Amino acid sequence: MTTEKKVIELTEAAAYRIKEMAKHNEEEGSCLRVAVHGGGCSGLTYGMNFDRNINEDDYTDEQHGIKILVSKEDAPILMGTKIDYKQSLMGGGFTIDNPNAIATCGCGSSFRTAKVAGTPEEC
Repeated sequence: MTTEKKVIELTEAAAYRIKEMAKHNEEEGSCLRVAVHGGGCSGLTYGMNFDRNINEDDYTDEQHGIKILVSKEDAPILMGTKIDYKQSLMGGGFTIDNPNAIATCGCGSSFRTAKVAGTPEEC
């Protein structure tokens, strides 16, 4: 039996929060698109948004009732990335644990991988 490694692993806590956000923003039925963009101190930044369009070259998966989309271009950069949602006394937020990131900036909002440096900007 082989276990295929997922591009994105979505925790139940993250899925619950995404469903709440979709309802609040009238995006029920939309997919969650996870993307990588150039920029930030280290060269790459994460993007998450609701999308109703599935492109021909998208990697697709469904976890906890959320359909996840990642472009084939971004999939190698995000392979094995875990998205969670943490709540604390200071509020809540999504956490992204990307095993491919070899460097992150001090503010934690950008990263780079061994193969992709992106387009670093000044903070």
